[in-house]
Amino acid sequence: MGNKKIAVLIDSENTPHSKLNLIIEELSSFGQIIVKRAYGDFSAEQLKNWKQPLNELAIQAKQQFAYTSGKNSTDSLMIIDAMDLLYSQRFDAFALISSDSDFTSLATRLRESEIHVIGVGKAMTPTSFKNACDDFVAIENLSADVELEEVQPNSNQVAERELWRLMHQAWQTYRDETGWVKLGEVGKYLKRLKPDFDPRNYGLKKLSDFFDKYPTRYRIRNTKRSGMEFQLITKASKHK
Repeated sequence: MGNKKIAVLIDSENTPHSKLNLIIEELSSFGQIIVKRAYGDFSAEQLKNWKQPLNELAIQAKQQFAYTSGKNSTDSLMIIDAMDLLYSQRFDAFALISSDSDFTSLATRLRESEIHVIGVGKAMTPTSFKNACDDFVAIENLSADVELEEVQPNSNQVAERELWRLMHQAWQTYRDETGWVKLGEVGKYLKRLKPDFDPRNYGLKKLSDFFDKYPTRYRIRNTKRSGMEFQLITKASKHK
């Protein structure tokens, strides 16, 4: 995952500038960031605090004055730039930083060209945009010092039940004849199933921490060839 050449396009009007550093750090785990551009009317009052983080992070500001009051003219510029960058054939992945569903079509178009699309936005980002991405990262999960027990509403019982259901579904799908499943395959499966899947949404730092919550339900083992594997503990398997 970490060797992609990435173009990062930021919808400044729908992104908190205070999270820019953490967003760039998160995206760096996917590969090498080649282009970093932020779009907006930086002469407007609401974007007055963007200058410093843009300079510090070497993000190119793409100024777009609003043609009409109440209309977001920056979306069009960001989409046009994205297509220009796509046609350059220089990039393996695009990161679209926005909580706006208007970029759903752009994400879909990029994926049709076999480009990996990473979305970053607020947890309340419309599902249409989330599902148009290969990966979606919730901004609320990005923190220099993540206090997982304070993540809301992700640490509630509803989220725990959802994760338990997803893991059981993955186990049923990928188990071998002896009931063992490779955790790496499960992680990829969950990403395909839910592009916004992130262990931090469920109060975990990493997916393997799930088994600490259910030590009597799953057994785990580590192999040199496949890494961590897990098996559902059934009445039959308890005696093996």
